[in-house]
Amino acid sequence: MPLAYLNGQYVDRATAAVSVDDRGFLFGDGVYEVTRARGGRLFEGERHAARLRRSMADLGLALPQGVTVESLNDVAVKLLAENGLAGEALVYFQVTRGVAPRTHQFPAAGTPATVYVSVGAFTPPDSYRTRGVTCVTYPDIRWLRCDLKVVNLLPNVLAKQEAVTKGAYEAIFVRDGVVTEGASTNVFAVVDGEVRTHPKSNLILPGITRDVLVELARAEGIAVREEPMRLEDLQRAPELFLTSTMNDVMPIVSLDGRPVGDGRPGRVTNRLAEIFAAHLESVCSMRAVPA
Repeated sequence: MPLAYLNGQYVDRATAAVSVDDRGFLFGDGVYEVTRARGGRLFEGERHAARLRRSMADLGLALPQGVTVESLNDVAVKLLAENGLAGEALVYFQVTRGVAPRTHQFPAAGTPATVYVSVGAFTPPDSYRTRGVTCVTYPDIRWLRCDLKVVNLLPNVLAKQEAVTKGAYEAIFVRDGVVTEGASTNVFAVVDGEVRTHPKSNLILPGITRDVLVELARAEGIAVREEPMRLEDLQRAPELFLTSTMNDVMPIVSLDGRPVGDGRPGRVTNRLAEIFAAHLESVCSMRAVPA
């Protein structure tokens, strides 16, 4: 049976359980991270660790004594090995405020956090990348701390379901006419030969793939501008694409039923996908995080 890690113990994932009084279950009071792995190695594990650390700090969450974000990366590497995941995989980390009587305020000091780590095989969506995907727009009705990777994702769930209902791959959030991000992705456009994306702020999640791609593009001499884009900017852009841990660089070929450009993945998008794939291969061929 696949192994997972729960509160300091390695357990069968199928039988792992948390209390119905856990604040993650009752309030969505917790944070999470999803990290790519290949060959038993974490991709950009340090960046994911930093984002998890920041989300926890901003919510006043603390790991149990003796547990660190770095040690959880070690747990992830061990789980990959124990579960025989030597190829493509995803690692999931979740930390909630723990088990306590149901009150809206924080529980008593000393209440231990619930800490969970699991791994699973992953098949990259390469066939989608080759032909591109369709997207729909959706009102951004989320709270104003979208920069925190919290487990309370109901607005994202509703947006994603809207996309699925309309036969689309992803929903793109629009707030007051400004494009923010996707339900589980960051959004980019190529406008007048320049790559554009929403700047990091409280309105978007600072995606790891997003940040890496911006750095790689600039190193390649491709202009990138981080500033808010209006919906009409997206509608006239000849190229659009998504980024995320599970998508890498994903071309968009249709938005709200209308073709993007000539309806095929664009030249800049394809080049960025190649650059990112090479970086992923390079990072994951390095020495693994110590177990």
